[in-house]
Amino acid sequence: MKQLTLLFLVISTFTFAQMPNISSVWMNNSQPYTGTIGAEKTPLKLKINISEQDKLKDQEYYLAGFSIVENNSSKFEGKLKIINYKAGKKRNSVFGEYEFAEENKGKHSGIFAGKFVYTFMWNKKTEKIERQFIEFFGTWKSYDGTLNFPTRWSNQVSN
Repeated sequence: MKQLTLLFLVISTFTFAQMPNISSVWMNNSQPYTGTIGAEKTPLKLKINISEQDKLKDQEYYLAGFSIVENNSSKFEGKLKIINYKAGKKRNSVFGEYEFAEENKGKHSGIFAGKFVYTFMWNKKTEKIERQFIEFFGTWKSYDGTLNFPTRWSNQVSN
């Protein structure tokens, strides 16, 4: 009977647990994410200006901002969804998916879609995040279907 009660307690904890609002994480301290697009690794920047947690689906976030590739700048908006969380003693990881739609301004407008990993170090003494790394990887597809490029960007400058 004790095992059944314990099992029910564990299941109810996961069922009714509220995901903390980490919308500020995606804003990257008002700094742009940097990375590349295409096989030629053309420089790419994404800046997120709005990040809001969905009140009903607390593991989803609405994001909006703009992307810059060469001389092309486009506003975008979309969703980021947390799929899994892996806790460690110090290092923790959050895994998910994203889809950001750029405003349709012609051939060089499209949809970013893929996966992300948010890794952070947790200091139990201070109860604060010491270091964090966010990496997005996926594709960008033009609305007309003629262009399809791999993408990768993060909150840290890569060499």
